[in-house]
Amino acid sequence: MTLNGLFVPLVTPFTASGGVAADALERLARRLLADGATGLVALGTTGEPGSLTDAEKEAVVGVAARVCRENGAPLLVGADSAGALHRLGGRPEVAAALAVVPPFVRPGEAGVLAHFSRLAALSPVPLVVYDIPYRTGQHLSVGALRGLAAIPGVAGLKSATGGIGADIVELLADPPAGFSVLGGDDPYISPLLALGAHGGILAAALVDTAGFARLVPAWRDGDAAAARALGHRLAPLSLRLFAEPNPTVIKGVLHARGEIPTPDVRLPLLPAAPESVAAALSAAG
Repeated sequence: MTLNGLFVPLVTPFTASGGVAADALERLARRLLADGATGLVALGTTGEPGSLTDAEKEAVVGVAARVCRENGAPLLVGADSAGALHRLGGRPEVAAALAVVPPFVRPGEAGVLAHFSRLAALSPVPLVVYDIPYRTGQHLSVGALRGLAAIPGVAGLKSATGGIGADIVELLADPPAGFSVLGGDDPYISPLLALGAHGGILAAALVDTAGFARLVPAWRDGDAAAARALGHRLAPLSLRLFAEPNPTVIKGVLHARGEIPTPDVRLPLLPAAPESVAAALSAAG
């Protein structure tokens, strides 16, 4: 399986009373697919999964799965444990689970490979490894990335290393067969696609879905002029949307547009400052 295209991580909208706004979530999911997203991501970092109860997580996945099923679109779901992966069984809409490199403990590259070998053996769906070393504390060399690609059941990589480093450049220069490389640092997605990435998992696409949906095939089809122009427009928007912790600014923008009932986030996050939301709205046009 190769995952290609634009995957948009869903926010979890909250009602004024603090619950999950399931109706708003469904409307948002449908709009994203209508605007050109290839697929959706539920319970990614953008969805604030650490603040959700098990029942809320199940509700979010249920909404996303229904919308993806009705639209024939793939769904990725954040899942980092055997129990979370087990609950994805029996959901044909789930193309893969998004599993982060173990954070904080810094197990070393051999430990990372052993961890994902075990998860892949237990998982009812393929895995996409989420490599984000500025959060996890664990750098992965190109050798480790190739080791991950060789694990049966590991379908791809979400690369969010804070830029474009030598390891991902070397990987894309000779990409492993059947292994998807998806960009996860929104401001850098255009040059990463130019290097050969298969697509992206991009929270900024919640705000300009159509723009990011055009960017991916523009680079794939060799339309460098169109891709470069899109990239130059979308990178500043991405920077403004991430001016405060994700997804606070994005939620502020979606609320200002009337797409979600509140801009609320749950602790330890705090709502974005009005000036940050205003700057992002201005960049979005």
